[in-house]
Formats: sequence, C-alpha cells, structure tokens
Amino acid sequence: MPPTPRRLFLVLLLLWAPGLLLAETGLPPLPDPGPKDTCPVCGMFVAKYPEWTATVLYRDGHAHHFDGAKDLFKYLFNLPKWAPGHKPEDMAAIAVTEYYGLGRIPARDAWYVIGSDVLGPMGHELVPLASEAEAQEFLRDHAGQRILRFEAVTPALPGQLDAAKFD
Repeated sequence: MPPTPRRLFLVLLLLWAPGLLLAETGLPPLPDPGPKDTCPVCGMFVAKYPEWTATVLYRDGHAHHFDGAKDLFKYLFNLPKWAPGHKPEDMAAIAVTEYYGLGRIPARDAWYVIGSDVLGPMGHELVPLASEAEAQEFLRDHAGQRILRFEAVTPALPGQLDAAKFD
C-alpha cells in the first residue's frame, strides 16, 4: 500500500522535529532526570524538583542533573571534586530550567537573579530567567538584589548563597 500524504507528512515532521528543538533552544535533546538520579553535589533526588532542574550533558550521552543552578555552578567550579575524570571540553550542553516558562535553556544564555524571596530546594538560589526583561520583572516582584550573567558568577557566590550573604 503506498504511503498517504498524511503519513508522509508525519514522517517528515518526526525527522524535522529534533532539528527544530535545537534551533529553538540552542540545546540538543536533554534527558530528564529519572527517579533515582541524584545531584552529584548535594545528593538530593533531582526529579522531585523539575522546576529547578539543571543538567550537564556530555558528548558521550550521559548526563549529570542538579536540583538547582547553585549546585550546577558548584559542580562547574570544582569538576575534579564532583566528577573526577570529566572535563569541560567533554560537555555537549549545560542547561538550566528558566523560572517563568519552566523550559530548559542554555545556562550561558540565562539571566540569574540572586537575593530574592524565592527559595529553591537547597535554599537561596541563582534563579534562571530567559531574558533580561524577565529578570528585571522577577527582581522587582521578588525583592531580588542583583542580576548576573553566567560569566559573572564567581566561585565564591554559591557558598555565599548557602550562607545567605550575597551582597
């Protein structure tokens, strides 16, 4: 039986969709954390907190998931401690879950608000937002103290957030 136009359309859509996802988010398809996946930094079960999930996807296909951007940054700043044998150049993607839309976006593209009244699973967080306008809105609405970009996060900041001293 020859394929119908509808079947051809569905096949083409399925072949085209992964490329569309990459074009929309700038990320390859990311695995979701499973029920037994734990944050390599704090040991929490990550799947319990999908609105805070951050992920490092490696080129070989395996991923490490985190219960928030704060633990992701701790991991990135001390890879030998949290992931011996892993190298930054082996990472295919670093993603965070943006606060308003709950979609995963490239961590380097996010705008992070610190010092707000919104707490993550591990307390004070770097709250990821998809745009500067959203970050400004969140800062106003949630008594935030500062907006940072990925490259402005210092190795000391995650510890300062843990101690609630982030001025």
